[in-house]
Amino acid sequence: MRFAIIVLLCLLHMAGKAQLTPTEPDTSPMDMCYSPYSYPILKFQTRTAPAIPNARIIYSRPQCRGRQIFGDQVKYNELWRLGANESTELELFKAATIGGKKAPKGRYSLFCIPQAESWTIIISKDLYSWGAFNYKPLNDLLRLQVPVQKNDAPIEYFTMYFDNNNSLIIMWENAKVQIPFVFALK
Repeated sequence: MRFAIIVLLCLLHMAGKAQLTPTEPDTSPMDMCYSPYSYPILKFQTRTAPAIPNARIIYSRPQCRGRQIFGDQVKYNELWRLGANESTELELFKAATIGGKKAPKGRYSLFCIPQAESWTIIISKDLYSWGAFNYKPLNDLLRLQVPVQKNDAPIEYFTMYFDNNNSLIIMWENAKVQIPFVFALK
């Protein structure tokens, strides 16, 4: 009986430690990127910024920390949330063509099924999910295949950004993918 009580107290103590306090940094900090790439700076510094951006992505940035990522931490042929913690969120402020497929303006979650040579990018209508635990293929808006390129140097932090051509660049470890976005004028 004493042993069971000690085990229970240890488990309760560990569960309490699993939640971060408000002043502790998360090991996978949250970040945000915009299209156009320089939208926040243009909005802050000039009057030439568009009234609204084309798109915004909110995601968490895990680190390699000496680990092999693709094929190990992130399994090939298994659904991945494209980051850490909550699912990565894509907000389209304008309708877009993504990899040749139409997407109306709105909010979506981004997922991926990585493979060594290509990734299946998934834009889902599911929102407010943690990780990929509640993913439902029925709610896919679109899927597209993109080739994997190799980075010149390893990337420590998972990184997403829109380049000057409005392509979404996703990089981590030695992998890089590029997803072309074409935005409607309004």
